[in-house]
Amino acid sequence: MKEIDTAQMMKTWLFIPIYLFGVAPLWAVDWDKRNAEFTTGVVPILKAACIDCHSGSEAAGGLSLTHFKSAKMVMKERATWEKIAVRLAIKDMPPADAEPLDDVKRKQLIDWINLAINDVECGKTPNPGSITIRRLNKFEYRNTIRDLFGIDYEPAMDFPGDDVGYGFDNIGDVLTLPPLLMEKYLKAAEDITRKAIIAPEPGPIFENFYKLEQLKPKSGGAAKPSEITLWANAEVKFDETVPWSGTYYLNMLLGGSKVGSIGPRVLISVDGKKVREIDVKATPETRGDYQVMMKLKAGKRNISIAFTNDDSSDAKNGKPKEDRNLYIYSVGISGQKPSEAVPVSSLPESHTRIITAVPNVTQGPQDALKKVLTAVARRVYRRPVSTAEVERLVALSKNAMDDGESYEGAVQVAIQAMLISPNFLFKVETPEAKTPEGYPLVSEFELASRLSYFLWSTAPDDQLLSLAWRRQLREPGVLAGQVKRMIDDRRANAFVENFAGQWLTLRKLDTFEPNEAMFPTWNEEVRELARRETYTFFAGVMRNNLSVLRLLDADFTYLNEKLAKFYGIPGVEGDQFRKVSLVGQNRRGILTQASVLAVTSNPTRTSPVKRGKWILDNLLNTPPPPAPPGVPELDKAELNGTLRERIEQHRADPACASCHKLMDPLGLALENYDAVGRWRTRDAGEEIDASGEMPTGEKIKSAGDLIRIMREKNAEKFVRCLTEKMMTFALGRGLEYYDRCAVDQIFSKSKADDFRFVSLVTEIVLSNPFQRKGVRDDLELLE
Repeated sequence: MKEIDTAQMMKTWLFIPIYLFGVAPLWAVDWDKRNAEFTTGVVPILKAACIDCHSGSEAAGGLSLTHFKSAKMVMKERATWEKIAVRLAIKDMPPADAEPLDDVKRKQLIDWINLAINDVECGKTPNPGSITIRRLNKFEYRNTIRDLFGIDYEPAMDFPGDDVGYGFDNIGDVLTLPPLLMEKYLKAAEDITRKAIIAPEPGPIFENFYKLEQLKPKSGGAAKPSEITLWANAEVKFDETVPWSGTYYLNMLLGGSKVGSIGPRVLISVDGKKVREIDVKATPETRGDYQVMMKLKAGKRNISIAFTNDDSSDAKNGKPKEDRNLYIYSVGISGQKPSEAVPVSSLPESHTRIITAVPNVTQGPQDALKKVLTAVARRVYRRPVSTAEVERLVALSKNAMDDGESYEGAVQVAIQAMLISPNFLFKVETPEAKTPEGYPLVSEFELASRLSYFLWSTAPDDQLLSLAWRRQLREPGVLAGQVKRMIDDRRANAFVENFAGQWLTLRKLDTFEPNEAMFPTWNEEVRELARRETYTFFAGVMRNNLSVLRLLDADFTYLNEKLAKFYGIPGVEGDQFRKVSLVGQNRRGILTQASVLAVTSNPTRTSPVKRGKWILDNLLNTPPPPAPPGVPELDKAELNGTLRERIEQHRADPACASCHKLMDPLGLALENYDAVGRWRTRDAGEEIDASGEMPTGEKIKSAGDLIRIMREKNAEKFVRCLTEKMMTFALGRGLEYYDRCAVDQIFSKSKADDFRFVSLVTEIVLSNPFQRKGVRDDLELLE
């Protein structure tokens, strides 16, 4: 039997996530062939090597394999079988104390699994996948408010933390809306609108209620403390000193007795001039509130309440005698002084940008509100708005004005409603079904939102929305031009911080606290400078449209004097960051930057294991399996000697050896950089040995060798890893098996341009998953 080289096996595992297979509709698979292979070739191996431990309710690791009866069932649980293939490839399974599985059968099983879960070819209409409706995370919320209203709403950073999925905090599946966050949104909407729009301060309120016994009726009536009765065509008159000219309300609680079906009629007059007549339908038993609006001038005014239709009827034909009277139970006057207009010079820019129409002689409040709210809703909702949506917002504002709110205050109320609407808080996309022509395109407005939240973490700007309105966003060359424009824009700094910051796990810098006695040169200032170096470096590669491979081996970085001294690099002066050559220095690319080296270290020492795992996770997209249960961490194990010696003792455990053979050489190659990223040649008095052997067999002696091999031998793996990470961030969902066609296509097209940054981003934007709406999965087709 031919022996299979272990290094080759490792190499096979390392390349498992490289999708060399296309993805096509599941109905294209030859299931009869796959099922026959499963029955005759796979099941016997599983029974001999796996079923004893992985069966029944107490299966090892909770994984039972006995229910897999066909290749279709394997396809249904492809994620499980992908993990099985990894564990087999690194010889983690079967365990060392079990019956060994010979290398030929191991390879046969691995090959079949990888073929079965990827055995499809790209069709003309591959499934672009479906994106779960995504809530704005707190960074997107803050940026969107800034660009809509010019307000940097810092309290958004105190919103409840956004959950992370697939390494990013913009994943629809995990962005929930708990009650506490909804409360924060309500308060934020009020705070933001009050800052964006300055409503006049409400004027003072005048209110006066009269004692009934002091209001003497004339020409037939009587007054008591509890009521006034008018039984003839009588009236009640009283004087009031009006404090300012404006609108006032006469508020009355009335009742009346009827003759037939007709109750009392009341005439309200001011200074002898008729204001209004009202018919009192309420009875003495039911009593009713009546309000009459009056325009009054300041000064002494005479107000009259006159009963004008006195009548009576005698008892007749069995009907009792009827007498129409008016009963007054309370009388009062109220009014509010008109607000004083805010001087134009005191209005913020956001106010004049929002309030583009006001009530005047040519348009009433309703027309003005319609103009203002239509324009605002289009920006807030990031799409056209329907007539019904605008009418609801106008009605809400009009109700506020009817309750005494100023015009500007009424606009505030409507915008508050917009800011707590799902149309703002979520990236809403209209569901559409697949047609015979294929999966539908997202609308141009939805595409504009996808693009802006991908590269800017904010809403589309006027240029994107204008192109969407004219249906020109998809015209040849337009999208590519927009990608370039957006990358050059300062708002792309959000992409650097939110994508690169999470991809490279730089947010962990916030919690990295190295031992002060051991690393006295590290402080809060250095922490922020180290983070800024990596952000500026990533932005430099991005904006200069360099090959993304330069992230691995660039012979330059960006430093200021403080950080250069921390590194021991001479010739850099001043606080400003500038491009600095690394020729002649022991540094290249992101792997030797303090930010990355710090987040992969422990507080008191480096961690080759963490650093190696970080490379596998974030640069090669080949994360090792979790550590077996019961294996102690390196620092807690009873090990002796130097760090390298303790790692080698730890790796001697068969349960640990397979994964650590992958991680340790990568991390040990970076041992010349201490826990905070400074260069060193000795550790604890011993000369540092950074040598090792890569999983694929290459000998290395230093970080430079590691970076060279990463660049020469793993360039394509790195680009695919970056592509998948970037697609995950762009789509707001994890990638699925059906995305592999798009990944292959993006890789192929960007390779033709030397993997330049703008080309890679442009191909992601032009890809089917970014452009179209699909379904979550087509596993139902396996039924």
